[in-house]
Amino acid sequence: MTRALLALLLAAVLIPFVPQQVDARVLSRACQQSERDAANRNLCRCIQKVANKSLSRADQRLAASFIKEPHKAQEIRQSDSRSHEIFWKRYKAFGEDVTRSCNHLR
Repeated sequence: MTRALLALLLAAVLIPFVPQQVDARVLSRACQQSERDAANRNLCRCIQKVANKSLSRADQRLAASFIKEPHKAQEIRQSDSRSHEIFWKRYKAFGEDVTRSCNHLR
């Protein structure tokens, strides 16, 4: 009985920290929902695979927001915020990785 109670308590504490499946494939979905001619399922999957290797979930959500709001990318790039600068370096490297890995799918 004590082990079962301990397991339930542990689960209740840890569940909020488990990454949610809802966040998975955020860039792939945004890519597929975009109105860009080059966006196809294989290209969007490739972009997501690269993102999974190089960007955090938070970075992926921010990057996906650029698809709907392209001006937001410019605001982040030009921001004086140190965190935005660090993100932008990761995002730029991500873009270079996507070009190398996914360009053949266009």
